[in-house]
Amino acid sequence: MIKWLAHLRTINHHRRLVRRACFRVGLYLQGLTHDLSKYTPVEFLVGAKYFQGDHSPNEAERLDKGYSAAWLHHKGRNKHHLEYWIDYGAQGNHALMGCRMPERYVVEMFCDRVAASKTYRGSAYTCRDPYDYYIRSLDHYLLHPETQALLERLLVILRDQGEDAVFDYIRREVLKKGRRPKRIAPSPGG
Repeated sequence: MIKWLAHLRTINHHRRLVRRACFRVGLYLQGLTHDLSKYTPVEFLVGAKYFQGDHSPNEAERLDKGYSAAWLHHKGRNKHHLEYWIDYGAQGNHALMGCRMPERYVVEMFCDRVAASKTYRGSAYTCRDPYDYYIRSLDHYLLHPETQALLERLLVILRDQGEDAVFDYIRREVLKKGRRPKRIAPSPGG
């Protein structure tokens, strides 16, 4: 098959999986707009050139050139990537640090990781795969402690309890959707 067509199918499949996951938790706009930058020439042409089907073409571009122009473009335009949220610290030595990500982008990042695992692992996918990938990569992540704690909590719930449990948790506890507001009793005399 022509590499560009295989790459296009992979992108479309991945985006469809992310869209379904985002819709399950009420993130409709993020589900619809997820990874649209992958269709831009700087990302798509590189992806087609380095397409392999079982992992990101950005890795192959990085091995070939020493960097990935497609990844640099992608991470700077997609707030669901932890790398988007890396900045210099305002205090002390101004070292690079992970900034706290808004919950909706942490959830989209989680959905992205699940979809990527399903895309690349195919029929071998298990709910443990996104957690295992995260653990293998953790040594080089710059994550804000609150962002890291939430992402890890979601990955552990997925690993231990499955998709229905984690998506319910996200809706009710993280995004506060589907939770009925508590009724406030009127104050005495008012």
